[in-house]
Amino acid sequence: MARKILRINMNELKATYKDIPEKWARWGGRGLTSAIVSDEVDPTCHPLGPNNKLVIAPGWVSGTPAAPSSGRTSFGAKSPLTGTIKESNSGGLSSQKIAKLGLAAIIIEGSPKDGKWYTLHISKDGVKFEDASELLGKGMEEVDKICWEKYPNKPAVIGIGPVGEMKLTNAGISINDPENNPGRYAGRGGLGAVMASRGIKVIVVDDKGGPGVEIANMELFKKGRKKLTSAIMAHDLTKQDGALNLYGTDVLMNIINEAGGLPSRNFSAGQFEGAAKISGEMIAEMVETRHAGKAGHACHPGCIIQCSNIYPDKDGSIIASPIEYETAFALGSNCGIDDLDYVAKMTKECNDLGLDTIEMGNTIAIAMEGGLLEFGDKVGALKLFDE
Repeated sequence: MARKILRINMNELKATYKDIPEKWARWGGRGLTSAIVSDEVDPTCHPLGPNNKLVIAPGWVSGTPAAPSSGRTSFGAKSPLTGTIKESNSGGLSSQKIAKLGLAAIIIEGSPKDGKWYTLHISKDGVKFEDASELLGKGMEEVDKICWEKYPNKPAVIGIGPVGEMKLTNAGISINDPENNPGRYAGRGGLGAVMASRGIKVIVVDDKGGPGVEIANMELFKKGRKKLTSAIMAHDLTKQDGALNLYGTDVLMNIINEAGGLPSRNFSAGQFEGAAKISGEMIAEMVETRHAGKAGHACHPGCIIQCSNIYPDKDGSIIASPIEYETAFALGSNCGIDDLDYVAKMTKECNDLGLDTIEMGNTIAIAMEGGLLEFGDKVGALKLFDE
């Protein structure tokens, strides 16, 4: 069975399926999204205009049985932030589910004639275009909860928060994780604004009963899967109880700080005296001492590295998931903030509103250097989200 391209025309509210053409047949993930954008999007078009397209593609082996750590979803378009081809990718539930529906990619083009907002429900039975007006203005925490209550089979929820609805260039695309939290983001490049320009608030993907992924040579696949799994489990970074599993991507905090390359106080320095307080090691310590949250968390089904985390508050409740290295430096060291609780609280705001944590952290750092706040003003930084 050939993989399919699902083309969704929002102008006509019509969906069509076609076999993937030969020129794209050997591509997957970011290679495929970039190839499609290159072939089909006029490089001179306005990124938020009718001629841009949002392309979504699972990885090459997503949806196959037990392929390790193969659940990343790639999103591609002409970026409203850079004006160039942009690929942004994320963990979460979407990649495996899209692939199990037999899809190589989803191409979303056009904008609704009626100016309305839509929820797209994609399943083995096709695409349904549903009114999304009741979801407008809601954050992704509430949207994810509503979608799991409304739709069966714990579907993937791909959505934009209020920032995306406003078509701001720091808007990301949220994908829910196995716990239905909204912290998995295709954050870079303003692709949340591109999704909004297509008139889409949410895409719900239900893979139940889907055809799955055809494997041409199962024995060869098993051999490759075993080799890759063994390599991941043997490496000091990726093995169980290795650096990424224990401390997540924020294990880089102390390492890069020692190397003198840690963004600090709006990139004015390469070292930060509070780096250890916002490091992956500190995240693990907070999980252990607060007896809540989780280090070594899988952000998508099938991940064996498990470098994500769920960060707890002092009372054992969950603040946010995850705190990645990029988030910790952007909202932490680059703002002169060395309090993980506040980094987590700002992460929660970004996840709910649909903001890229790197863009937001750097924006706050610029505001601090401009005199709006003092570097290190964690309370003031958090208040900026309400303003």
